[in-house]
Parts: sequence; C-alpha cells; structure tokens
Amino acid sequence: MENQSSRVQDTVIRNFFTTDGRLKSLPAQLKKKLIILDHMAAQLEKGRKYKEKELNEFIKLYHDDFATIRREFIMHQFMYRDNDVYELNPREMWARWEALS
Repeated sequence: MENQSSRVQDTVIRNFFTTDGRLKSLPAQLKKKLIILDHMAAQLEKGRKYKEKELNEFIKLYHDDFATIRREFIMHQFMYRDNDVYELNPREMWARWEALS
C-alpha cells in the first residue's frame, strides 16, 4: 500500500510540476490538490512564523496565484493564520489525501 501511495504521489507531482519545480496549475481534483499542497507545505520551515508577504514570496516560487494557494493552505489545515502571520500546523492536522478514495 505504501508503495502505491508514493507512486500516486510521484505521478501527481511529475504531472503538475515543471522540471524546474514550477506548478503548472492547481489540480481541480481534491486528492491531487492535497498532494500538491502537501508537497509545497513540506518545503516550509516548521515552527517559523511567516508574514503574509513572505508566504506570498514562497508560493510565487511555485505559482503566481499565491492568494488561492495561501487560502488552500488554510482551508486544508496545512497552516493557520493569526493577524496576517502564518504558521504550519503539525503534520497530523494536514488534510490527508490518502484518506480519499
């Protein structure tokens, strides 16, 4: 099972990211979207507080639509926001794509 889920993950990442690491588009399908968000959130520093501008700059490394992706991070529990300061939630809180069929 673990191999299959990491294969699914690798395939989605390969299909939605360019070779230089840019996100081609945010997947419409929730499962694929969560894989993409998980992949991106994993690049952020745990315990670091990001100002909104800093988080936007990070997201822009991947995709120009930082507002949508920032909102998705919040909606799917990857991060929380307090007074325009963003921080990663513990991984256990992140929406689990594996739980979707």
